[in-house]
Amino acid sequence: MTNSATTTYSVPEISCGHCKSTIEAAVQGLGDVARVEVDIEAKTVTVEGGDRSTIVTAIEDAGYDVAQ
Repeated sequence: MTNSATTTYSVPEISCGHCKSTIEAAVQGLGDVARVEVDIEAKTVTVEGGDRSTIVTAIEDAGYDVAQ
């Protein structure tokens, strides 16, 4: 089931455009994600839809820690 809620994740290691594109590709590749936006300055990832644990795993598998 797709969750249409929007959730923001804190990812302190985001520092550049490469980080942004890597995380966006990893999360957008999840089937139930409607939108993903990475804010380099705020060091956040905002995701519409998806399952929290799946999104966190995708970000971590891309090489970035998600602050709890």
